Amino acid sequence: MNSLATLEVQSRRRPVAGLTAFLAAVCLLGLANTRAAETDPLAAWRANVSVHPMTEVPGRHTLHTYYLTRPESPDGSRVLFYVSKTASGEHGDLVVLERATGKETVIARDIDTEDAHRGACQQWISGGKRVAYHDVKDGRWSVHVVDLDTLRDRKLVEDRQLCFGRAVDDILPIYGCHWNPGEHRDLEFLDAATGQIRTVVSIADVEKHYGPWLAKQFGGRPTSIFFPNISPDGQRVFFKMSAPGPQGAANNYASKEASERQGTVVYDLTNGKPVFMREQWGHPAWHPDSRRLLEASGQIFDTAAGGKLTRIPNIPKLPGDHPSVSPDGTLFVKDGPMTEMGGKPGEWCVMVGDIRGDHYTILHRFNNTGGAKSWRVNHPHPIFSPDGKRIYFNVNEGQWTRLFVADAAGSVSLARAK
Repeated sequence: MNSLATLEVQSRRRPVAGLTAFLAAVCLLGLANTRAAETDPLAAWRANVSVHPMTEVPGRHTLHTYYLTRPESPDGSRVLFYVSKTASGEHGDLVVLERATGKETVIARDIDTEDAHRGACQQWISGGKRVAYHDVKDGRWSVHVVDLDTLRDRKLVEDRQLCFGRAVDDILPIYGCHWNPGEHRDLEFLDAATGQIRTVVSIADVEKHYGPWLAKQFGGRPTSIFFPNISPDGQRVFFKMSAPGPQGAANNYASKEASERQGTVVYDLTNGKPVFMREQWGHPAWHPDSRRLLEASGQIFDTAAGGKLTRIPNIPKLPGDHPSVSPDGTLFVKDGPMTEMGGKPGEWCVMVGDIRGDHYTILHRFNNTGGAKSWRVNHPHPIFSPDGKRIYFNVNEGQWTRLFVADAAGSVSLARAK
């Protein structure tokens, strides 16, 4: 081969070699980032985090439900929230927003709620094909399901309220009104696809196991199962107990005397028996392993080990916090007033931290004394997106409660409605 031919071959090879070196560098960088995330799960939340309202449409409250159910759809394409233009926030509509375009679709209208604390208990089900919520009209409660492909709204049951199932299947936990349950004192599962209802935990079974404590705690009043939450694997459920209060018989649910609620029971649905009971209720949330509960003040209860308690060490206290765990189990997020961190009166924050303890960062701080003027006020109730790259929370600053989202560094913040 002559020298010119040799030069031509070498010149053709150099770009290949350069590309190979570039790809190798990219792989090494990716590996380094992966290792950094493994050793420091907080890395993506320490800097370059974008925090902003989910929508810029003015003149309304926008809020997600609670720290126990994600407003983002299972596939990450949409966000579900409740909107209201009333001062109290207790009457409004449900909206689904497309993250890619910011387009909003009203999927249910003219909803009345118990309060603005949890809105309509709206939640994704059926893998994102449906949305469930509850409503009250003329003092009578009902549970509804909206089929999103047709926007058909089906009323599936009356005289029940709704709590939180799993977004990936059709099962919804329902219960009788905690202030006046009547005959509906058991925990039932409602199939959103078929409308079928079955009892999964009877009040008689709970009384059999915890009768003396129930009698002592509630003074012999009849009790009912309240606020059930299904575990991520669908095999367990936790709930608290309730008994009617002085205002219960009058159906005055908008009263702090409507009912008395206390205790935490974890029930094994597969084996049909309770596996853990705590005499207090704080703000429990499932760990992704479906056996541990994360409670307020950094408490972790292992319900498969007799309720063994561990604590997340060296994390500042936010009184009355609502904690939830990232999908991979490495992080927690919580809210609360900053009174013990030197904050101003009424100042709250949303904090994300390493579930192993010691390390945390504050995502957002704000005055939380405004927003919807409901008898039971709204709280931020932070929760991760299904992929763990975003955190949603409510901000009650100024006239309106607004749904915010924090995008981790490297996460794409998509369109917002205006």
